[in-house]
Amino acid sequence: MQNKYKDFQTLFLFIVLWLSALCPMAIQAQDYMPKILSMQSRAKLINDWLYIRAKTVLPALMKHEDIDMWIIMSREYNEDPVIETMLPAEWMAARRRTILVMYQPKQGSLETLAIARYDVGKVFKRAWNPEKQPNQWKALADVIAQRNPQKIALNYSKEFGLADGVNWKEMEELKANLSAKFVKKIVSGERLAIGWLETRTPQEMAVYSQVMRIAHQIISEGFSEKVIQPGVTTTQDVQWWYRDRIAELKLQAWFHPSVDIQRNDANRNEQSRSFASKPGEEVIMPGDLIHVDFGITYLRLNTDTQQHAYILKPDETEAPKGLRDAFKVGMRLQDILTDQFKVGRTGNEVLKRALTQANQEGIEATIYTHPIGFHGHAAGPTIGLWDQQGGVPGKGDYPLHYNTAYSIELNAKVKIPEWNNKKIRVMLEEDGYFDKTGFQYIGGRQKQILLIPRPMRHLDVKKRK
Repeated sequence: MQNKYKDFQTLFLFIVLWLSALCPMAIQAQDYMPKILSMQSRAKLINDWLYIRAKTVLPALMKHEDIDMWIIMSREYNEDPVIETMLPAEWMAARRRTILVMYQPKQGSLETLAIARYDVGKVFKRAWNPEKQPNQWKALADVIAQRNPQKIALNYSKEFGLADGVNWKEMEELKANLSAKFVKKIVSGERLAIGWLETRTPQEMAVYSQVMRIAHQIISEGFSEKVIQPGVTTTQDVQWWYRDRIAELKLQAWFHPSVDIQRNDANRNEQSRSFASKPGEEVIMPGDLIHVDFGITYLRLNTDTQQHAYILKPDETEAPKGLRDAFKVGMRLQDILTDQFKVGRTGNEVLKRALTQANQEGIEATIYTHPIGFHGHAAGPTIGLWDQQGGVPGKGDYPLHYNTAYSIELNAKVKIPEWNNKKIRVMLEEDGYFDKTGFQYIGGRQKQILLIPRPMRHLDVKKRK
């Protein structure tokens, strides 16, 4: 019996090896979802990252901005965007009123305090005893007076919503409980808020590539015959498949995915459609070029990706050459933009240089790139908006810093010879990281149009004359 079992194993192994040799694409085409951590493991990692950021990013940032005290205040369910990134993973929101104080003396270590009834995670230690001082605002005033800071930064900003988290009530209460001496020391914490939010640590970047691989894999699954049956499946079907798939993986979508179509139809003028108007539901057909805009949140990090797929006709094994060439133009535009990334350049300067170079190369370009990280449209320099190609006052005047991430979002309009020279938009978006070594994509970028269905190279589908 054992010999027969061994013979069966040998035969099975032979068959597997024979099939893989006959059709290697069948083995290689299998898709595997990268590892996704349990909720408990995620919480531990997020808390570890927060502790590291408090010990490294925070003191360096406060010294660089020459601010010795930073106060962040929030009431439950009315959270400052910054405080949300400083709360431990187990906290879903601020509790009652949560006040965090960061004090960096000229000499000595950074203090991270919580004017709260309990510690806020392992970073912010409780500095208020309600039994001795029932008034939370007076307790905060005492902490300030004891340390006598030269500047007190609060999160208010004219241009950056993510740095404008202090609300009117908290501001008024703080001022009412401070002496005039300290009220005069209140300054905007805009640069602290943006710096904290935009700075990525080595620990985060070690994992960010896996986050992007997960996003890319989900996109690939959705843009495949697993989900799309040409002639039946609609663009909305695919959108909602993505939402369901994200939920199945216990991830979050930070915006509703969009799926749209460009096709060889002279009566359609997709390349002129305003991004302010979304296309309606359409049935996906052979010969369509489909496009997705997709983003997930995982481990407090966000992705934002746009990719293309082509629906093969029955006698096709690849997309028309015109579409393939157009995709290369889009990739060239990506390179033109990221080549302009230099530390200290503002978003508006990068935009202008990139558009100038694209124009010189004959590329009809639109660039609307943004930072990414703790938020999808994150803190940092805006590099164009789709309806503001001359620069973005305020947000576009902010400079590039090292150790920051960006969503390289843009499009190039290109004529397709096989479609009677109809213009299409090659709309691309991939996330990347900028540091002293230069710019690189996080988890890579799409280098060719996905094909639906995936070609089975061992089958002949060509027409016979």
